[in-house]
Amino acid sequence: MKLALYKTNNRLGYKLVAKLGLGLALTALASACTPLYNRHIEYAQVVPQSFPVLHAVGYAPIKLQTGESEQQQMLQAMTASKLDAYRELTEMVYGQKVDAKSDVKDMVLTNNALSASVSGVIKGAKVLKTYAVDDVYITELELDFEQVYQLYQNTHPQQKIKRIRYYY
Repeated sequence: MKLALYKTNNRLGYKLVAKLGLGLALTALASACTPLYNRHIEYAQVVPQSFPVLHAVGYAPIKLQTGESEQQQMLQAMTASKLDAYRELTEMVYGQKVDAKSDVKDMVLTNNALSASVSGVIKGAKVLKTYAVDDVYITELELDFEQVYQLYQNTHPQQKIKRIRYYY
């Protein structure tokens, strides 16, 4: 039946033969690229030789906090000093972005603007101390990069190839 179709309609037969030939050629090409051997890859964990420990201190005035009572002002100062310490840690880890703009008109400085921002994620920081001295609340943080490394290894393991063995 296929032969009769081929003889009666040459265009359809040529298309069928062309598709079959193209399919066979692609299959042969793909199988030629696959290796005739198996391999076993051994990985080794990448561990830094040393881990720094960063310390940051955050400050917040107690009496300047909004609140109806001294207890509310103290709680808000605790939060503000902790955020200030985290901001300082973020500056140490990621750096600080500084934008500056100056406008000059008729050779006279008319506007001078400077802004700074910090952006980043801090994981694994530990509160060492929180205390008040006079009217200032202080929070001390510590960031041990060995702990950060362990946290990171759990989600994104960093490995290098130790050895590759090929089996034929």
